[in-house]
Formats: sequence, C-alpha cells, structure tokens
Amino acid sequence: SSRIADMIERKDTDGIRVLKLAHGKVSAMDIELGEALTREIADAAVPAIKAVIVTGSGSAFSAGVDLFRVVNDGPEYGRRFLPVLDEFLRAALTFPKPMVAAINGHAIAGGCILAACCDYRVMMEGNGRIGIPELAVGVPFPALPLQIMAARLADGPLRNLVFTGRTVQIDEAKAIGLIDEKCPSGMLLDRAMEVAQELATIPAGAFALTKEAFSTPILQRAAQFADLNARVVDAWMQQHTYDTIRAYLDKTIPKRNP
Repeated sequence: SSRIADMIERKDTDGIRVLKLAHGKVSAMDIELGEALTREIADAAVPAIKAVIVTGSGSAFSAGVDLFRVVNDGPEYGRRFLPVLDEFLRAALTFPKPMVAAINGHAIAGGCILAACCDYRVMMEGNGRIGIPELAVGVPFPALPLQIMAARLADGPLRNLVFTGRTVQIDEAKAIGLIDEKCPSGMLLDRAMEVAQELATIPAGAFALTKEAFSTPILQRAAQFADLNARVVDAWMQQHTYDTIRAYLDKTIPKRNP
C-alpha cells in the first residue's frame, strides 16, 4: 500500500539497506508503523541485502508509542497495538543479519527499545535524549521490551532508568551502555554504513547462529512472563491508565495555540 512508502523510506547502497522512519513528525509508534516495520524487516531477508541500518528523520529516531492514539482510540486499539509492538521488536531482535541503529535524535521508550534490538547503536551528537520513561507515563513495562533492555544494561542502571523514568543525553547514554558509539552530526549515516559493512564481512551463517544465541534467552525470559504480561496488557486497558497517560501528555506536551 502507498501508506507504507510514506512511513518508512528505503534505500539500498552496496548491499546495505537503510530504513528511515518518517512517520509524522517524530515517528511515533502506532499499529501502522509497527506493521510496516515488521514487513520491511522481513523484506530485508533477501540474499542481496547484507545488513540493515535503521534511522529516523528530523529531530527524532522515534519518540516511542503514539500515546495520543492509545488514549483517543481506547481499549480496542490498545489490544491490537500491544501484540504489534511485540511483533516488530521480535522481528528486529531476531533478524538474522547485522542491524545497526543510526540514532539521529530522540529515542524515547519504544524508540529506545527498537535501538536496543539492533546489534550496534551509533548516536549523533546533539541534544537528542534517550530513555525508557514508561513508568513516568504511568504504564507498566511489557515483558519483551523489559527483557530486551535487561539484556543490554547492567541491573543498577536499568532499574534507575526504569524507576526514575528519566531520559539521558549522549555521554551518559554511552557510559551506561544504551548506545555503543557517538559521532558528529554530519557523519551519522557514513559511520553507520562503515559499521554495517564491517559486520557484513562476518560469514553470514556464523553471524546468524551467534545472533540467535544472543536473542534466544531474551525471548525465553519474556515467554516465562506470559501470565504477568497478560496482566500488563490488561493494565494498559484500564481507565486509570488512560487518565495517567492524559495527565502525562498535558504536563509534557506544550499546549498548541488554538
């Protein structure tokens, strides 16, 4: 469908596919973007593609879940959305080839988790913030996203980020392991391309099997929390959660002039 082309721009260079999120101003994650991402990742499995770079547009990599959609469209939307979120994160996490995150700006909540699914994360210097403010928003953390983050960060920094809900800038992000490398703003895609080419020199079969060994325990841990996750999904649907999300949006989103 033509909508997909608008949401994710695709460009191939020397066997490296760049997927650029361009969905609204901050590539907020909704059902449509999630389904498009899942499809794009599946499409990149063709032999001609050796590695994938995921990046964003404007000042954001992705600002995370589209909370306006969640509160405005109600429980029916939420019930459909959470499995889609799970599906595209799983697709990114288990993609058998190298995947590099070129973080061009804010990577918040789902945006941070998508970056964490990647094998290597390069962030552009600037005032972009990165973090996982789910609890600040007032929603419990779904099992798979939390296990992805737990595999990337030490327990102390992870708990601190989760419970404070704070977002951090590039130096702290690198210090705690949210990103692997920082680079000057004009060089982000060049650097991501270098990293992708380097990872693509690893024999594909060896890379895929080793990556599977990294992702399998994450998926198994998430699966152990199926009952808890059902309760998390249930909590996302409650009126008090919608009220909390609305209060968060009122507090953080500057009022638009009528």
